[in-house]
Amino acid sequence: MSTIGFIGGSGIYEALPLNDVREVEYDTPYGEPSDAITIGEFADTGKEVAFLPRHGSNHGVSPTDLPYRANMYALKRAGVTHIFASNAVGSLKEELEPGTLVVPDQIYDRTKHRDLSFYGDGVVVHQPFADPYSPELVDHLTEAAESAVGGAGEGDGTTVVKGGTYVCIEGPQYSTRAESEFYKSQGWDLVGMTAIPEAKLAREAEIAYATIAGVTDYDVWKADSEVTLAEVLENAEQNQKAIKAAVEEAVRTLPDELECEAHTSLDGTVNTPTEAIPEETQERVEPLLGDYL
Repeated sequence: MSTIGFIGGSGIYEALPLNDVREVEYDTPYGEPSDAITIGEFADTGKEVAFLPRHGSNHGVSPTDLPYRANMYALKRAGVTHIFASNAVGSLKEELEPGTLVVPDQIYDRTKHRDLSFYGDGVVVHQPFADPYSPELVDHLTEAAESAVGGAGEGDGTTVVKGGTYVCIEGPQYSTRAESEFYKSQGWDLVGMTAIPEAKLAREAEIAYATIAGVTDYDVWKADSEVTLAEVLENAEQNQKAIKAAVEEAVRTLPDELECEAHTSLDGTVNTPTEAIPEETQERVEPLLGDYL
């Protein structure tokens, strides 16, 4: 049985309705994860879910300093094959007003100070990343969100948008006005701080990955708009109910053993002969690359 992962972002600190819960702490070659992983059966469905609060239960780590590699490595160790994530984001378009839920399909990476890969230290892996979110999960998560909370389904009328580009910035500061205006001028849709390297690492771990982003503000491109923590937290809290309902529906309706292209994304990507990879490196990446070495 495959395990479904849920990475909760800002405003999402509690797991989905789980039974027979256990907390598992994983040691990884990349340090400690943000928190213990909560694993349990989802609402008597027989589906196993592993929940990880991205910033830890007390939100004590800045986006740049998050242990992204440790988090994804631990989820891989937990047997996770599909991940639904959540993000709090700023909007770069007038029509994407606070309270909107977006399931993006593209990312633009503006980060500068993050470890972007599990690999290196004697092993080189070149993976395609044209579609950073798994298309199969983007479709499924969008349909689930529309059914659970969207105006087109039986929900409360929350606007759900499929597709869009998430520009990932470093933080912890919000954008300057010049940066925000530039991002908008490129036609991008959302700005946030945690999509990278999370999406890249999921692909390197052959885990299918998609996110649902809750809009909290208009960043600072909009006239008289000034992003504050109070505004972000207030709107993130308001988005929390809709995001959790959407993810619960996505978990409940995810087909058993749904095959995604991401599940074989390492095939043909290892550029280093196995015999040339240092033994220590082979041991470190074995849970990830073991089938290809």
